[in-house]
Amino acid sequence: MEGMQPEILSSLVTAEMPFGKYKGRKLCDLPVYYLEWFASKGFPAGKLGMQLATLYEIKTNGLEEIISGLKKLNK
Repeated sequence: MEGMQPEILSSLVTAEMPFGKYKGRKLCDLPVYYLEWFASKGFPAGKLGMQLATLYEIKTNGLEEIISGLKKLNK
């Protein structure tokens, strides 16, 4: 996650999935298997792809306390 942009991190708890099975769900609430599917197929281009790739790294590396902290900051 080198070169991480703070706005990408903070957006993980506010942005919603714009399409698909989980449309309307906050990105931070997407299940790991869905993120793994994207990782195997390729993340979308642009900001959404960066958000999903970041979330994938957080969730698959046991760093979900980052998400918990961001949720507290955005209440």
